[in-house]
Amino acid sequence: MSIKFKLLAAMAALSLVLGACGKAEETASKPKVENKEKSAEKKETEVKENEKVAYADVFTEATTELEKAKEGKEVDFDKVTDLYNKNFKELVQQRDAEFEDTIDEKITTALSAGKDGSMDKVVVKQLFDKLMQKVFYTSIKHDFTEVSEKWGNTEEVNAELEEAKNYYAILKTTVEKRDAAYGTTLVSVIDGGFSEIETAVKNNDQLGFNLGKQVVDKTLMKTFYLATGALPNGYATKAAAEAGKDAALAKVEQAEGWAFYQSLSSYLSKHAADETAFIEKQFNLESDVKAVDPAAVNKAFVRGFAKIAIDEYGESKELFGEDKAVITGLEGALFIDIIGEDIKTLLGEDAYKTLTEKAQKYVETAKAKDKAAGEAQLNELISTLNTIVEKAK
Repeated sequence: MSIKFKLLAAMAALSLVLGACGKAEETASKPKVENKEKSAEKKETEVKENEKVAYADVFTEATTELEKAKEGKEVDFDKVTDLYNKNFKELVQQRDAEFEDTIDEKITTALSAGKDGSMDKVVVKQLFDKLMQKVFYTSIKHDFTEVSEKWGNTEEVNAELEEAKNYYAILKTTVEKRDAAYGTTLVSVIDGGFSEIETAVKNNDQLGFNLGKQVVDKTLMKTFYLATGALPNGYATKAAAEAGKDAALAKVEQAEGWAFYQSLSSYLSKHAADETAFIEKQFNLESDVKAVDPAAVNKAFVRGFAKIAIDEYGESKELFGEDKAVITGLEGALFIDIIGEDIKTLLGEDAYKTLTEKAQKYVETAKAKDKAAGEAQLNELISTLNTIVEKAK
């Protein structure tokens, strides 16, 4: 069997397993989810006690071993599996229970396929790498939730923030790569978000914490978007460019795009189901990589993020006068920023500048609780976002 055929067959086989995981999630009953959550809570203390494990060092050790595949060397899958089982598995299962995911099964399946030779080892490396990055990302979100719940207990809050920063340190290389590829300043923005959070904790400013949290979270989402569907350096573009030259390499690029996309799909699906399904199908490992359409993927992302911003502003309008209205107002602005370059292409530089100024002004209006001005600004923002959705079709 040729390497290329072997790869394509293995990818299709894994897709069936991953697809089955997804269907299991959809059909699982609520009581089962609640039981998982309770189980995760029980394991929480055990994980905390074992957090002396240097996740960054173990992750580097595992990915370095898997990286040997690119050099044509033998990969010790027993070693990687052992590292995963002893250091990451419990953490992954905890996030699976919390976010109703199946990352543990996906990683375990990929490592097993790499060991028995049914999957290209380079693909296995990418799946392990990017799916673990999702776990580190959702662990940051988990720690932020813990901060909110423990607010007022400075020692415990600072401990949670330290954990969040440690998880981010593992993701920082991915953020730096996007900055290098697009000329962005994502690292600086995230650093600023954490700085705002630390200041808020010192000043017992819970709104300030929530705003800083959104900056960190949405900038990481922007990182994953730039890696997947943005033009010209997302994996949709890379996979399509290789499709006519090297099918095996193109499939690796498609797999990377799919694995990165897992960090965005659940959020997108709540606001833009059609766009989410389309992007998933494009990156899906069963799909013909030659059919990947980077422009269509990009437009689907633009529509999706614009729809999320519209929903955030709608929620802000309903909650006007409360702190949550300020938070969702900032979220709307951050989702506009995620697709900023795309909006410039659709509407022009001046229109984008005007939109961002209005978005920033609305956050201040929400803080001031000026309802009349806020409603007028929201109507303008939502109108422009609807125009973006239409132009991105």
